[in-house]
Amino acid sequence: MEEISSVESGIRQKLQEVGYELYSFKFISKTKTLEVIVDRDSEINLDDITNVSNIISSYLDEHDFTENAYTLDVSSLGVEKPISVEKLDKYAGKYINIHLSNPYKGENILEGTLESCDDENILLVYMDKTRAVKCSIPRKDIDKARLAIKF
Repeated sequence: MEEISSVESGIRQKLQEVGYELYSFKFISKTKTLEVIVDRDSEINLDDITNVSNIISSYLDEHDFTENAYTLDVSSLGVEKPISVEKLDKYAGKYINIHLSNPYKGENILEGTLESCDDENILLVYMDKTRAVKCSIPRKDIDKARLAIKF
C-alpha cells in the first residue's frame, strides 16, 4: 500500500501528461470519498471528466492507498472558475469578472469581455446600462478574476 501523498503525486503527473492540472486532491474519511478537482486553460466538458476519471481509476487500480472501499469523485472548477491574473491573456475573448483593489470609476467589480491584455494592462469591454464601454485596467489593480456567465 502506498502513502496518499505518493498517489497524489502520481495522479498529478498522469494528468499533466494529458494536459490537465490537479487543482485539489483530498480523501474525506467520513464519507469515504476521494475528491479530485481538475483544471486546464480550455473548457472542460462531461466527456473530459469521463476521460480523466478513467485515467485516475486506472492509476488507482494499480496504486492502493487504503484497504477500504471508497468513492472517486472527479470534477472541474466549473463555468465560473477562478483565473490567475498572470494567465488572463489566455482568456482573451471570454466574458470575465474582475475584482479591483483600486476602483475604476467607483466600481470595485467589473464584468465584461476581455478584449486583450499585455504585461501592464487589460482591455475590458463592459456594459454601462445600454452602452458598451472600453476600459484599460492595470493588472496590478486586479485582486481576483474568474470566468463569468453572460446573461
